[in-house]
Amino acid sequence: MHESAGRPGLLIVRLSALGDVIHAMPAVAMLREALPGLPIGWAVESPYRELVEIVGRVTAIPASLKRWSRSPISSRQAIGAFHRAIRGYQTSIDFQGLLKSAVIARASGAKLRYSFDHDAIREKPALMFVNRPVAVDRTKHVVDWNIALARAVVPHAAVPLADFMPFAADEGGKLAAFDGSVVLLPGAGRREKLWPVERFRAVAGRLGGRALVVWGPGEEDLAKAIGGRIAPPTNLRELAYALRHASVVVGGDTGPLHLAAALGTKVVGLFGPTDVRRNGPYGQLQHCLVGPAGTMESIAVEDVTGMIERTLAE
Repeated sequence: MHESAGRPGLLIVRLSALGDVIHAMPAVAMLREALPGLPIGWAVESPYRELVEIVGRVTAIPASLKRWSRSPISSRQAIGAFHRAIRGYQTSIDFQGLLKSAVIARASGAKLRYSFDHDAIREKPALMFVNRPVAVDRTKHVVDWNIALARAVVPHAAVPLADFMPFAADEGGKLAAFDGSVVLLPGAGRREKLWPVERFRAVAGRLGGRALVVWGPGEEDLAKAIGGRIAPPTNLRELAYALRHASVVVGGDTGPLHLAAALGTKVVGLFGPTDVRRNGPYGQLQHCLVGPAGTMESIAVEDVTGMIERTLAE
């Protein structure tokens, strides 16, 4: 390690969301391979526990911050267990850069607390709890930001493959019949990342039986509004199976799109308000369409169908 931290180990803090957890995986794989035998824990929101354990191959320390904040009294045992689990690590790396993630790193008791410097950290007050700020090249992708942050701890380490395939294995079941589909992802975590439903409907109509609409919690009505074939409800590993076995996946800046790219599936990314250079599907930025007005509404149906066909033909 770049600065002697000794044992007993390294705490990763990247609580959410799905795409951000995925984007931290190459850096965590690098740390794991460069520090064999060193205990590594990852503080992460509970829905991503399996992903961290199967792909990251480190110890997940699950959190449920929203539920705990709503019901602190009934959650006190879970909060106590989380606090005990994060204690004792000598070094922490906060890939999130928020006040809440920085507080967790500080609460761990880690003596060396790495995170992004003033120019790159998302919430400036978080710097109060960082004693090893790291500068990164902000013109690069966030995956490269995370690798640069990890290199402050292991400066000469190679970046190994973060293998997502085991996470998508043996979960076909009800989804196997849809293998080879063009998967449409109409949902998004924020309204401004949504491509208009009528345009997804037009794309689905042009694709005919090739299209499969995949949806997440709270998105079933949105999926039905698009028409055509609609996937059954999926858990995260079933979703990974569907994305792995698609011919191409089409969607906005969402976790499932990034999961598809991490699985090696061809994607078509639709970007409006977010910076595709920083947040696009890693390794497939050439397959992205960016709204010329900086909005999702400024992406035309013809451009999307054309990109789908070109991507399928590669």
